[in-house]
Amino acid sequence: MSPDPSTHRRGSVVVVGSANVDLVVDVPRHPGGGETILGGDLRRSPGGKGANQAVAAARAGGADTTFLGALGRDESGELLLASLDGAGVRTDLVGRTAAPTGTALITVSPDGENAIVVAPGANSHVRVGPEQVERIGAADVVLAQLEIPLDVVLAAGAARRPGAVLALNAAPSRDLPDVMWAALDLLIVNEHEARDLAGEAAGPAAPTDPVDAAEHLAATLLARVPAVVVTLGGAGCLVAQRGSAPVRLAAPRVDAVDTTGAGDTFCGVLAAALAGGSTLVDAARTASFAGALAVTRPGAQDAVPTADEVTTFAHSEQLP
Repeated sequence: MSPDPSTHRRGSVVVVGSANVDLVVDVPRHPGGGETILGGDLRRSPGGKGANQAVAAARAGGADTTFLGALGRDESGELLLASLDGAGVRTDLVGRTAAPTGTALITVSPDGENAIVVAPGANSHVRVGPEQVERIGAADVVLAQLEIPLDVVLAAGAARRPGAVLALNAAPSRDLPDVMWAALDLLIVNEHEARDLAGEAAGPAAPTDPVDAAEHLAATLLARVPAVVVTLGGAGCLVAQRGSAPVRLAAPRVDAVDTTGAGDTFCGVLAAALAGGSTLVDAARTASFAGALAVTRPGAQDAVPTADEVTTFAHSEQLP
């Protein structure tokens, strides 16, 4: 039976991460080096991996969600606050700084695939102070990404209570120090990030099937972290945990419009489901439904479905 998010308790999630204004242009194809191409009209919308995941945890996952980040004292910061507040995310501990709000420059091709460049701005000024530590200490799940300083992620992990989950969406890809690996309970990565962290390059000996390749990489990563979820876009995801056989989950078939916020929707709903008491496999299954719905709509936060929409879609689909 498909999981029903409405049957889970309303757990608490703290998302420590980035917030950006997305500047999006539709393109016939992504430009190469030194190339100029004509695109469509410019769209401006709220985004940033951390803010996107917080919106997903609250709106699509139904969790009591706090966002800990930093915004500029500018119009873009007000746009992001309005989006977070509108999704039911608690923003009372968001910092404001003289630096400009982060900005993401995004091109989207006709198949919905995107290419993104981020100017961090205020995201470089995220801090974990006493009030943030107290909120983190009350959470069931702490979710972070790598668009903010690594020392902030480490501080958030150190502030969590015993038994709470520290989940890291290791994006954008970068090397992680040993102290970060030691703190993690769950790693969420796509196949490219998994390969980077596993220290393996694609080659003739590597599995060619994306799910087989993900299973191979996850086995390597489990030596450093207790649980790994590898997202595979249209191929679904792989859930790997120490002491258990890996579980492959297919993705629902949908017509993709824009994949910009799909991975963030997946991460936020996964965290919310875990906070509500789901197993990791069931949480990933619910997150797959939410992520699939997100790609059918343009934008990042604007594309995040509601919890009722996720439940209805889950009941209409069956994943192995």
